[in-house]
Amino acid sequence: MDVLVMIGQLLLGLSILIVLHELGHFWAARAFGIKVEKFYLFFDAWGVKLFSIKYKGCEYGIGWLPLGGYVKIAGMIDESMDTEQMQAEPQPWEFRSKPAWQRLIVMLGGVTVNIILGIFIFWMLTFKYGESYIPNSAVKYGIAPGVVGKEIGLQAGDKVVEVNGKPLVKFSELTSSEVLLGNSVITVVRDGQEKDIAVPADILNTVADYGIQEFVTPRIKFAVDSVVAGSNAAKAGLIRGDQIVQINDQPVVFFDELQDVLDKNQGKSVEASVKRGNETLKLAVNVTAEGTIGFAPKFEEIKVETEEYGLFEALPIGAARAWGSLVDNAKGLGKVVNGDVKANKAFSGPVEIARKLYGGTWDWIKFWSITGLLSMALALMNLLPIPALDGGHAVFLIVEMVKGKPLSDKFMERAQLVGFVILAALMVFVLGNDIFKAFTK
Repeated sequence: MDVLVMIGQLLLGLSILIVLHELGHFWAARAFGIKVEKFYLFFDAWGVKLFSIKYKGCEYGIGWLPLGGYVKIAGMIDESMDTEQMQAEPQPWEFRSKPAWQRLIVMLGGVTVNIILGIFIFWMLTFKYGESYIPNSAVKYGIAPGVVGKEIGLQAGDKVVEVNGKPLVKFSELTSSEVLLGNSVITVVRDGQEKDIAVPADILNTVADYGIQEFVTPRIKFAVDSVVAGSNAAKAGLIRGDQIVQINDQPVVFFDELQDVLDKNQGKSVEASVKRGNETLKLAVNVTAEGTIGFAPKFEEIKVETEEYGLFEALPIGAARAWGSLVDNAKGLGKVVNGDVKANKAFSGPVEIARKLYGGTWDWIKFWSITGLLSMALALMNLLPIPALDGGHAVFLIVEMVKGKPLSDKFMERAQLVGFVILAALMVFVLGNDIFKAFTK
């Protein structure tokens, strides 16, 4: 069932993004009197389609290959590679007959709609739900670093006070792009003294391996909430409400301390001191090879604050979130180009998007948040100056405007083929990387 939910969310999210992106091209073309011959959600590769209908001279349909979509604009060298049409005399309703500035607007129509959509989604989410966050002042026991955090020098109990010299107000700022894009400095208070921890430029490689949850989380007290039937915890007599206060000779106050001591005793038997009501019990518990004993913790509550905004107050907040995600993606792409981040760690395709982003639970807030992020990522991707992408077409049109004459059809056809090869190679790489990750993690 989880798999079906993942697939359903992925297809719905992609369908929204693709249809609106192509509508941007469609509306712009129609506004300038350019004929649109086809409008397809997904690709009808080799002429295979799931559905199609003709209306007012345009064929609308759904293809079988869910790797994108397209509009076929008359008189344009595009993915259809309709060279026969290009050999005929230009018609006034064709793309090639229009001024370069109009064609440029048509090419940027999809990107523009994606940016507007991303801003709109984050605007509405901000208006409806506000912004919820954990104040850094509420993290009274400091942090519990995971594998990634420990690797850069953070220690359990550190209290983070600054990021790049600015006071840390919201705990979530610790996992923001300002930190995770690297070359940043986290200032902590440890044993009463301030200490600067440098975040390396390539930290995203490690985050991609272990997950963001293995960077830092608030340090927190816990009790036993529920015990898995038949588990080692159940066999040892652990029950709901118990507080584990010691394992062997090591005191346990926080959940990260319990995790550490269990990891060190994988596959062994330990003596757990358990506080139950007014008495303390000694229980012999076997630890699994994975370092677990079989219970779900109940964590001490941490204060969460929510800032609410009116309709117009939410607009700049939502726009900043949307635009920030685009800028962060651009910076991340730059790190791949300069070698700080490995491509196989940075890029995710549809399989990873379904598994890691949308997930197996249908949560509308999460769905729209992820869809908003993907809308901005799609806008950035299409702006890349690769032939066959909107950005590539835009570059050629700008060159034409500078030169004062269009590039030859033969050059455009060859550029389009080169673009197809590049995109096909990228798609094979991304899908292969997704499959590899799915089977190795």
